[in-house]
Amino acid sequence: MALREQSYLILLALSEGPLHGYGVIKTVRELSEGRVRLGAGTLYGALDRLSGEGLIGVVKEEVVDGRHRRYYDLRGEGRTVLAEETARLTRLAATARQRLNLLPGRPVTRATL
Repeated sequence: MALREQSYLILLALSEGPLHGYGVIKTVRELSEGRVRLGAGTLYGALDRLSGEGLIGVVKEEVVDGRHRRYYDLRGEGRTVLAEETARLTRLAATARQRLNLLPGRPVTRATL
């Protein structure tokens, strides 16, 4: 199952343990080096979809400063899908490096292309 980048990053964010919505947003931003910035609508739509697919689940709910907070965690199937997608992306990156004649571990710059 190929994942959208946002879904992949959300699952990866949850791979180290439960997070609430803002924690997911912050971790996704860090993982993507600031390139992917999830808005609340996008995030909660994705969380609902991933939950409906059985990849994540709500593990805790609380009220903090009058605001409802849900914590999401990766389920077994989610971890499997994340591992499979990581392997697929690794193979794709290796193919791209080979086609571009890039050496492993060498940074990609405009000069190396």
